[in-house]
Amino acid sequence: MASFITRPVSFGVALALYGALLAGSAAAQTPPKKEDFVISAPYAILIDADSGTVLFEKNADKPNPPASMSKMMTVEVVLHQIAEGKLKYEDEMTISENAWRKGGAPSGGSAMFAALNSRVSVRDLLSGVMIQSGNDACIVLAEGISGSELAFADLMNKRAAEIGLTHSRFTNSTGIHDPEHNASARDLAKLAQHIIRTYPEAYKVYGEREFTWNRVRQQNRNPLLAMGIGADGLKTGYTKEAGYGLTGSAVNNGLRLIAVGNGFKSMKERADEMRKLMEWGFRSFESRALFAAGETIGEAKTYGGAKSRVPLVSAQPVRVLVPRSTSEKLSAKVIYSGPVMAPVEKGQPIGKLKVSRGENLVLEVPLQAGEDIGQGGLPQRAFDAMGEMVIGVFRAGVDRL
Repeated sequence: MASFITRPVSFGVALALYGALLAGSAAAQTPPKKEDFVISAPYAILIDADSGTVLFEKNADKPNPPASMSKMMTVEVVLHQIAEGKLKYEDEMTISENAWRKGGAPSGGSAMFAALNSRVSVRDLLSGVMIQSGNDACIVLAEGISGSELAFADLMNKRAAEIGLTHSRFTNSTGIHDPEHNASARDLAKLAQHIIRTYPEAYKVYGEREFTWNRVRQQNRNPLLAMGIGADGLKTGYTKEAGYGLTGSAVNNGLRLIAVGNGFKSMKERADEMRKLMEWGFRSFESRALFAAGETIGEAKTYGGAKSRVPLVSAQPVRVLVPRSTSEKLSAKVIYSGPVMAPVEKGQPIGKLKVSRGENLVLEVPLQAGEDIGQGGLPQRAFDAMGEMVIGVFRAGVDRL
C-alpha cells in the first residue's frame, strides 16, 4: 500500500457558493486591501475572533519580544489549572521575598504592590495580573504552581504548544526581557482568541477599569477601554527592547475583533494606531456564511471501507469576513492525509478547509467525518489495495523521472 500523503482536493463547491454570496453586492467602492491600510508598528495582525479570519497582517509570524503581553500566557496556565481542578480561586499563595524584590514595590516595574510574606488568593492574584499587570503577582502564581518561575516557564511552553502557538517561546512569567523570550503577533492573537473562547467568565476581568490592593489604587493600562469602541480586553506591554505593544479585543454590532500591535515608539502612538486598526476593521469588513454546521464541505477517499468516500463537515458554522462592497474572490481547498483507513467514526478528525484571499490564508477550519463508514467486504478491500498499489507504482515512476 502506498504511504499516506497530503492531498489537496478540488473545491468548486465553496467557490460557487462564495460567488453566489457576492452576486447581490455590487462593487460600489474600492475594496479594502492590505496595502490600503498602514500601521506604524513593525508587527501587527487583526483577526475576526469567531472565525479566525485574518483581516490584516504585518510580519505576523516573526517572533519578537512581547513584554507584558506574555502575561496572557501566564493567565492561561492558571485558568487551565483551575479548569482541571488542580487549583481553586480561593487558594492562597505567599508573597515570597523573590517575588516581592523582583516584581513588587522594590523593583520599580509594574506591580500589584502585595506585601512581603502576605497571603493572597489566586482570584486576587489574577486580578493583579489582568488589570494591573503585576509582575509580583505573576511570580507568586508561578512559584505557587510550579515551585519556581523557571519550571513554570516550561509549563507555559507546554500549554502554548497544546494551544497551537508555533512561533513563541517563554522563559519567564512576566515578559521581563530575555533574548530567548519571544512571541509572534499571530500567536498572541491566537492566544487571546483561545482565552476569550475557553474562559469567558474569567475574561471579563480584563475589562475592569481599576483594582486596588494594599491601599494602592491603579487604573487598567489598556487605553482602548476608554475609547468607546467596544473594547473589553486584553493586555499592554512595554520594555525598552520591545517598545510599546498591545493585544486588544472589541465588539461592535455583534462582531468581535482581536488586534495585536508591537514595537510602537510611544504610549500615544500605541493608543492611536491600535484604535485606527480596530476602527478600520469594523468599518471595512462584514461577515458572510459559507457552510452550516454539519453541512458536507468535501469528501475524502476511504481505504477498505463499505463506501469509497466519507463526507467531510465542520462541527461549527463556517463563515468568513470579507471586504464590504467588493467582487473579490476567495479560493478554497480541502486538505487531508489519505486514503482514510476504515472503519471511520462520525466526528473523527480528518482534514482541514483552507480559504485564501489572493495569496493570503484568511481562514483554516478543522474538518471531521460526517458519518460512520464501516469496513467493506474482502473484495472491496482487495480492490482498494490493488488501486493503492497501482498509484504507488505510478508515484515511484514519476519520482524517477
